[in-house]
Order: sequence, then structure tokens, then C-alpha cells
Amino acid sequence: QVQLVESGGGLVQAGGSLRLSCAASGLAQSILNAGWFRQAPGKEREFVAAVRLSDGDTLYANSVKGRFTISRDSAKDTVYLQMNSLKPEDTAVYFCAGNSDTYYYIPRIGPLYDYWGQGTQVTVSS
Repeated sequence: QVQLVESGGGLVQAGGSLRLSCAASGLAQSILNAGWFRQAPGKEREFVAAVRLSDGDTLYANSVKGRFTISRDSAKDTVYLQMNSLKPEDTAVYFCAGNSDTYYYIPRIGPLYDYWGQGTQVTVSS
């Protein structure tokens, strides 16, 4: 079993930055891809970014491309989401997720992820 714990959320003004962390424990080595998703009030959960842990290849949603950067530290079993130039529309609960069985591409669909963190709130004020 894998446990994922997010941290780093908070309140920031528009144009500011935050860095989210996702620490994995348990059978962390079983994770092939790690992703970030977010869910705003009244909206469906949406894909933000993902990284393939073996080679660091990344995938981003168009809405965050150029502003957000996903990275991993294999030694610490931790994935990060650096968020710059934040906008009020980035306000949401951000979830870390782990995929353990998709080898040939980086998944961007939530149901393909097996493990989920509890979420961390990010609020961007205008």
C-alpha cells in the first residue's frame, strides 16, 4: 500500500508563488507516474501536471503550462509542484496521485491513478 501526504498549500496574492510537496510512504517504489489534480468548489476534478518517475518526463494541462513545474526527488520519494504567476482561477484543493500500472505514457485521467492524498487548499486572492 502507498500513502501520499501533500503539504505547502496556503493563501497567496495573485502573481505570487507556492510550492506543493507530496511525500510517498509505504510501497513508494511501486509508483510509476505521479500527478497533481485540483478541484475547485462546484467544479469537477481536473488534471494539472504529472511526471514519469523513471526519467522525469512531464505532462501539463494547457492552463498551467509555463507557470507550473512538476519535479521529483527520488531519494526522498517526494514530488513537487512549483506554482508561479498564480491566478485567482488556480484556487482549488490540490491532490497528489500515484499511478502504478501505466508504462507507455503519462496518464492524465484521474481513474488511472491508484493512490491519492488528502488534498491541500490553495487560495489565490485578487
